[in-house]
Amino acid sequence: MSTDLAPTRFAQSATPTCLIDTHCHLDAPELAADLARVVARAQAAGVGQLLVPAVSVANFAAVLAMRREYGCWIGFGLHPIYIEQHLDEHLAQLELALASGQAQVVGEIGLDFYLPQLDVKRQEVLFVEQLKLARKFGLPVVLHVRRSVDRVLKYLREQRIEQGIAHAFNGSQQQAEALIKQGFKLGFGGAMTYSGSRRIRALAASLPLSSLVLETDAPDIRPEFAQQVPNEPANLLHFIQLLAGLRGQAVTELQAALYRNSLVALGFD
Repeated sequence: MSTDLAPTRFAQSATPTCLIDTHCHLDAPELAADLARVVARAQAAGVGQLLVPAVSVANFAAVLAMRREYGCWIGFGLHPIYIEQHLDEHLAQLELALASGQAQVVGEIGLDFYLPQLDVKRQEVLFVEQLKLARKFGLPVVLHVRRSVDRVLKYLREQRIEQGIAHAFNGSQQQAEALIKQGFKLGFGGAMTYSGSRRIRALAASLPLSSLVLETDAPDIRPEFAQQVPNEPANLLHFIQLLAGLRGQAVTELQAALYRNSLVALGFD
C-alpha cells in the first residue's frame, strides 16, 4: 500500500464499497505531524468516510477544520472524561454549534465510571442536557459507555433517544441486547484485535450483524499488531478482516452490511 498518495476529500455520501470509521479523533495532536499521510493511508486502505467527534468546546474549531479540509463527518459534544473543563455555559455553546447544521451527531458524550476522580453527578447532569439537545435537533448520539452501560441506558430511555452508537462497547451480552433494543449500534475496533479479549471477540462473532459498526478511536485503543504507534483509520482494513474470520463471513459481505449499519446509526438512512 502506498503511503505517498495525496489525500483527497472524503465523499459526503460515501459508497457501499467503502469502509466507514465511525469513531476517529482525526484532530488529535498525536496525528497532527503526519496528518496528510494518515488520511492518505486511510483512503488507500478503502476508508471512504469517517466520523470525528469533539470532546469539548476547546476542540470544536479543530473538528470543524477536519470537515473543511477532508470532508469528514463530525460531531459536537462534551466528553465525560473532561468533566472538570466543562462549564455550564458550554452547553449553550454546544447548542449554537449544533444549530449551525455542520454536525451529523451529538458526541462524544456519555458517562465514565472507570476513573474514580470523575464527578458522577456532574457527568449525569451534562449527559442528560446533551441528550435533550440531541432530541431537539433530531440527531443521533455517539456514546462513551465505559463501565456505565446500565446508567446510560436509563437516561436514553428517559429521554427517548433511539439512534446512535455505543462506542468501544465492552459490556455484557445482556447489555448489548438492551442497547440494540434501544436502537443503537455497537462499535468494535482495536480491543477486538487482542487475543485475550475473549468476551469482546465472542460478542463480535455472535451478535446480529445488523447491530455492529467498526471504528478505530484513533489515535487511541492501539491494536495488538501496532502497539508502539498511534492507532489510525487505515487499521480499519485489518479490523474487518479479523471480524470476517471471527464470524466466518466474507469480507465483502461484512463490508456491505457494516456500510448500511453505519448509515443507519448516523442518521443517513
